[in-house]
Amino acid sequence: MSSPSPSPYPHLLAPLDLGFTTLRNRVLMGSMHTGLEDKVRDFPRLAAYFAERASGGVGLMVTGGFAPNVEGWLTPFGSRMASSGAARSHKILTDSVHHAGGKIALQILHAGRYGYSPFSVAPSRIKSPITPFTPRALSDGGIERQIKCFVRAGKLARDAGYDGVEVMGSEGYFINQFLSLATNKRDDRWGGAYENRMRLPVEIVSRMREAVGKDFIIIYRLSMLDLVPEGQSWDEVVMLAKGIEKAGATIINTGIGWHESRVPTIATSVPRGAFAWVTKKMKAEVSIPLVTTNRINTPEVGEQIIADGCADMVSMARPLLADPEFVNKAAANRAADINTCIGCNQACLDHVFQQKVASCLVNPRACHETEMVFTKAVTKKRIAVVGAGPAGLACSTELASRGYDVELFDSASEIGGQFNMAKQIPGKEEFHETLRYFSRRIEATGVKLTLNRRVSADDLNGFDEVVVATGVTPRDPKIPGQDGPNVLSYIDVLLHQKPVGKRVAVIGAGGIGFDVSEFLVDDHSPAMDLDAWKREWGVGDPTTSRGGLVKPDVSPPARQVYLLQRKSTQPGKGLGKTTGWIHRAALKKKKVEMLAGANYDAIDARGLHVSFGEKREGATLLEVDTIVLCAGQVPLRDLVAPLEAAGVKTHLIGGAFEAGELDAKRAIDQGTRLALSI
Repeated sequence: MSSPSPSPYPHLLAPLDLGFTTLRNRVLMGSMHTGLEDKVRDFPRLAAYFAERASGGVGLMVTGGFAPNVEGWLTPFGSRMASSGAARSHKILTDSVHHAGGKIALQILHAGRYGYSPFSVAPSRIKSPITPFTPRALSDGGIERQIKCFVRAGKLARDAGYDGVEVMGSEGYFINQFLSLATNKRDDRWGGAYENRMRLPVEIVSRMREAVGKDFIIIYRLSMLDLVPEGQSWDEVVMLAKGIEKAGATIINTGIGWHESRVPTIATSVPRGAFAWVTKKMKAEVSIPLVTTNRINTPEVGEQIIADGCADMVSMARPLLADPEFVNKAAANRAADINTCIGCNQACLDHVFQQKVASCLVNPRACHETEMVFTKAVTKKRIAVVGAGPAGLACSTELASRGYDVELFDSASEIGGQFNMAKQIPGKEEFHETLRYFSRRIEATGVKLTLNRRVSADDLNGFDEVVVATGVTPRDPKIPGQDGPNVLSYIDVLLHQKPVGKRVAVIGAGGIGFDVSEFLVDDHSPAMDLDAWKREWGVGDPTTSRGGLVKPDVSPPARQVYLLQRKSTQPGKGLGKTTGWIHRAALKKKKVEMLAGANYDAIDARGLHVSFGEKREGATLLEVDTIVLCAGQVPLRDLVAPLEAAGVKTHLIGGAFEAGELDAKRAIDQGTRLALSI
């Protein structure tokens, strides 16, 4: 009898004994608000979302945040766990997870001054920079009421069938606000000395443990790096961790940065596992299990972190949006088949901030499991998909997995379309992972791939249906002199790697213009290591700088770049809510000059002639070596008319349907939805 094969990830997939219960592996699906938590009518959808990930093998899941009372609301009428009726409504969630073999904890999140509500409260009457409401300062009795509400929420979570709770004590929310001198100006028993400021979380955990009993998981989310001025010192963080352990917490989860911090913590430009070193510092201080988090998106990274003794578990939120089967695939030694999170935030966090249901750019079924239902094809069809960009890749592989006979054509020599440019941008290297995933999907689903071939309508005779996903072509800005030798398109720069001078004007400040500018100011040395990234953004050792915040040490730009746009609005205003500020800050650090309201009057050998506003004032010459055109795109849909004239059933998706700012989110969503509907 042969012995079982060894686990491909022995540390990551090892069970974790918590004493009264055992987790099946070391993967925690971290909390992330989806927009389905706020209304009970959406709980069946939320249950399906959690159940799919429980079936996928994750060890323990944490819900999005639920407020313990109205004062703790993130938004008016938002998610709340404050009554027995609310607890009963959660049974559909806990039952679905347990039926799928998983465990789940409810996150109790009190927004404090981050609450987008006139009812918000805080330790002191100090307005947050990210909300319009000034909180009410709590009295001593008011603080006691908040503690009782936390404890009540914990008891109700147990009644609802949850395996535990996570007390949200980081990211700048209510509890975190008591810990920092910047937000806690009190002089009573809840303020002043750190022993007083940490009283609130210790009281919450201690009283909650007494109320829920010994056999219930209490996770405390501890802010280990505040990354804001007047953040906690490392000695204070350690003191709190020890107090939380003594109070009865089962697990301590790592929190990194306040929401108002000006240091990116989860975007794709943040190196993988960038904060595991912080959790490792804490490992020497406490004996209960520690979870580390942020930018852990492959089983290899998670395995190495645990093997290195940085943590006992790894938290992944968005990677489980991207692929609910992440753990099962890792356990089956199929890591190459994982649909990897690329850290873009475009469909998850950006949606939540826009009051929309979250999803995932690379997996649009996330949070839409009951709506986007996979079924096998009833009748066999031959379907051609023209264009192997994100839309065509998603559509063709989904169609083939349903049982259709699919042929995918592209005139290029490799799949990926616009992703082949996006992956060249510093900090967007993760886009390689999506192309790796689709390559595997093409093989697994049996899509017939034909590259280096530009097909005509006549070539597509014999197919039952044709999907046109031919993408976009650059818009012609019609600038006098744009055909000169000193003018390049963004395709020339990113895809064909044509040489660019030391002084550059980039025309167009949308997503492509920002990407090109970041590409041009980078020196293209080997991928930025963690230490270099920390220096660039001012992340230091918390033992020597409060909150881990130090002065950034920015490397000089490789080129002098001007970034121009016709609109008079702030350049980059249309970028993603949660990542746009990062791109603007990155270019500002590299001294990129951003000019709005520009008229492109002419180009000659000396450079770009511009003026500003409707009256064309301030005419000047930007003496640059190279002008790069990033002035938008137009759909490429030449095939549609002849196909329709020939009576072929034709579908239009992606950039060919609507030319946007390289909108892969919309493209993959359209491709997937079409494939599920044919």
